[in-house]
Amino acid sequence: MRRHVIPYVVLWMALTVIGLAVVGVTDLEPVQGSEEAVVVDDAFRFLVVLSVPVFAFVVVALGYSVVTFRVPGAPTADAPAVRETRAIPLVWLIVTSALAILLIVNPGITGMAALGLGGFAERPADLVVKVEAEQWNWTVTYEGLGVTLTKATEVILPAGRRVRFDVTSTDIVHSLWIPAFRVKIDAVPGLTTSVSTTPTRTGSFEADPLYRLQCAELCGTGHARMVSRVTVLEPAAFERRMAELRQRAAAP
Repeated sequence: MRRHVIPYVVLWMALTVIGLAVVGVTDLEPVQGSEEAVVVDDAFRFLVVLSVPVFAFVVVALGYSVVTFRVPGAPTADAPAVRETRAIPLVWLIVTSALAILLIVNPGITGMAALGLGGFAERPADLVVKVEAEQWNWTVTYEGLGVTLTKATEVILPAGRRVRFDVTSTDIVHSLWIPAFRVKIDAVPGLTTSVSTTPTRTGSFEADPLYRLQCAELCGTGHARMVSRVTVLEPAAFERRMAELRQRAAAP
């Protein structure tokens, strides 16, 4: 059995190197429109990198076994029992336990700390946006700015400002999701949930469809239509748009 270890390890390392090279040159992430998107994408890429040698291990084990240990014809008797040392199970236990602990620490704990989740302190928000979901619309209120958008077709946000969404629902469970920001939170009737994000670049739905406020919880026949465009502006342009919306609301 030991004579098969060296060729197996060589094949495993070769396939792992190829897989890591493919991951390295492949653009796996869409546009990163917020600080949170960078945190989430870094965690995703790290998990992909760790999964490559595991996947290669399984593929090589299957392929090598099929090619090397294949016996033609129907079996006439059971194969002899294989008795090995305890080294392989022990190494497997140590390696998998170490990987599990690593993932708990990073990106688990470090990621939650960066996102302000799991009891970690959240940075104060520069802007609070209250979002009320209903079948099949969003009502958006900018706290302190005197602007409320009923059945909002567009959500306007400032770049470089910390935004906290306070989310609730008037009927059933919905879910607020902005793909470009990688943030998502359920909208639950009778409960206010919160999620924060810091947009880092200007953008719009017309330029990139990921800039949208999408319901991510199946909520009825109009679920697919429960979408609002998201527009991220420079702070000065955002203030002008808020002033225009206030004037429009005050007009008879």
